[in-house]
Amino acid sequence: MKRKKVICIGEALIDRIRNKSNQGFSDFLGGAPANVACALRKLKIDSIFIGSLGSDDYGKKFIKQFSELDVNLDFLQLDNDSSTRVVNVDRDQFGDRFFSGFEESSHSCFADEVLSKKLIEKEILNLEKIFLETKYLVTGTILLSSPISAETIFFLFEQAKKLEVKVVIDLNWREVFWDHSSFSSNITIDQRVNIIKNFLNHAHVLKLAKEEATLFFEHENPLLISQQLLKQPDVIITDGKNPVSWYINGLQGITETLTSQKIVDTTGAGDAFLAGLISKLISSGYPSNKEEIEDCIKFAGVCGLLTCLGEGAIEQQPYYEKVNKFLGSLIS
Repeated sequence: MKRKKVICIGEALIDRIRNKSNQGFSDFLGGAPANVACALRKLKIDSIFIGSLGSDDYGKKFIKQFSELDVNLDFLQLDNDSSTRVVNVDRDQFGDRFFSGFEESSHSCFADEVLSKKLIEKEILNLEKIFLETKYLVTGTILLSSPISAETIFFLFEQAKKLEVKVVIDLNWREVFWDHSSFSSNITIDQRVNIIKNFLNHAHVLKLAKEEATLFFEHENPLLISQQLLKQPDVIITDGKNPVSWYINGLQGITETLTSQKIVDTTGAGDAFLAGLISKLISSGYPSNKEEIEDCIKFAGVCGLLTCLGEGAIEQQPYYEKVNKFLGSLIS
């Protein structure tokens, strides 16, 4: 059986984004793994989302969105004793976004902090069946700030190893999650970095931003980063509108990215990029030369760019046809 599915594990949350005037805000469905799961479906790749949501209106909105895109929700958990997290995204004096904290909740924790291993174990036969059809398991590092959710991710990594599913990690460093977690707020920055670096040893593919490369590895060379990790993964380093550096399948290079004067909101651009990359790895096979790698990165870059042309991470993600049409317009 050819493996073509992708499992996305982690947080689904609300991005409460300040308007450019800073006078009000708009709520958008978000969370990196949820974004990737939705973007993959738009790119004609079957995806499964494993995460925990509150039994609240936000949770219902996510279920509606996932269902409309036909994201598999067999392992979605709804928790009555926690709430779906709402992230405040504010703007600095230059209009650039930053995470400023979370909306207060009447519950003691957020749903993404209590992703339950026990509930997944109850469905272990179904899980094994899906893993046998799965090419990649995608996750980030945010859930490591909760020992309950972290235990679940490591359990899923064990299953992935056993059933030969490749692990893709998007580093996605968000210190505010650690600062506000009742579990991890007392852990020092050095301890957090060490926890995450150890976690990255599970990766077959690692995506990170340039500033994350600097913080965690003290340089921005994808080959040298790969050599520091146990599985010597392929490494892709993004840097906003600047070129993408990569080390893939033993080859190293830099690929220019397209940009636009019409960018509205960069929320979720990196997630759309990652979904675009994974979709190409599945549909076209693993690239064996620089030209094929460049094609994968360019496709992924267009997915990210098109997501920036409107507000909200999931709403603006492009469908497969739109990406190909855009790429075709560049050639003609």
